[in-house]
Amino acid sequence: MWNGKKACVSAILLAVCLAGMPGARAQGQQEESVAEAARKAREQKKTSAKPSTVITNDTLKPATPGTVQDATAATERMPGTDATTSSDATADATTAAAPAKESSEEEIAKKKAQIEALKQQIADKAKEVDLQQRTLALENESYYSRPDFSKDPAGKAKLDEMQSDVAQKKDELAQLKARLKDLAPDADQKPAPPQQ
Repeated sequence: MWNGKKACVSAILLAVCLAGMPGARAQGQQEESVAEAARKAREQKKTSAKPSTVITNDTLKPATPGTVQDATAATERMPGTDATTSSDATADATTAAAPAKESSEEEIAKKKAQIEALKQQIADKAKEVDLQQRTLALENESYYSRPDFSKDPAGKAKLDEMQSDVAQKKDELAQLKARLKDLAPDADQKPAPPQQ
């Protein structure tokens, strides 16, 4: 009987060992395949071509009057073009550029004035938001420091109203900042210094 138990235990241990061997072999194969996959990925990365540059309207610089005149001069030098037609075009481009330059200076001045006014509005609104947040913090502390604050629904309603006012002011401030960004994307986002 004792020999039967030993034989049974030995058979079970042998079966467990044999069952574990294919798993170890599969694990070794899996490690090899992972290493090979990494090798292939590195090779593909080396052989892949770099992406070409895509030219869009955003990457191109706008034409200036000087570039237009240079292009017109180049057209004049081309054989087979009529010199009178191209000189008329040059004169038209020059006269069109002069009033455009004056009007663009006026537009630039207007835009700068709008930007400064908007920056001042942002500074004022930021002060309002800061003041209301501080007031809300004081009221909040005052309300919750009382031992019977839960019995004061009017005080809680006042706090809720103040919180909604602060949220509304923050939204207005965000809208002003968005308008400034739309008007002048490269403008400084810092509010203008307060006028005294």
